[in-house]
Amino acid sequence: MSPSWIQLLIVVVVALLLFGGRGRISSIMGDMAKGIGAFRKGLKDEEETKSVEKDEMVDVTPKKDETKASS
Repeated sequence: MSPSWIQLLIVVVVALLLFGGRGRISSIMGDMAKGIGAFRKGLKDEEETKSVEKDEMVDVTPKKDETKASS
């Protein structure tokens, strides 16, 4: 049983999409690597901004209202 001409055409089109042109797979993988690098850099920047010393922290806990507690 040999493949029909439609099946061969589909295989050729897929092969051209993957391997044809300007190396689409390599450009896609390069773009993916750049995206992963940017993501990691963003995570590193976020961790650096979160690291705050205890002296720099501000206490935002609301004070208890003494008048309501004694009633």
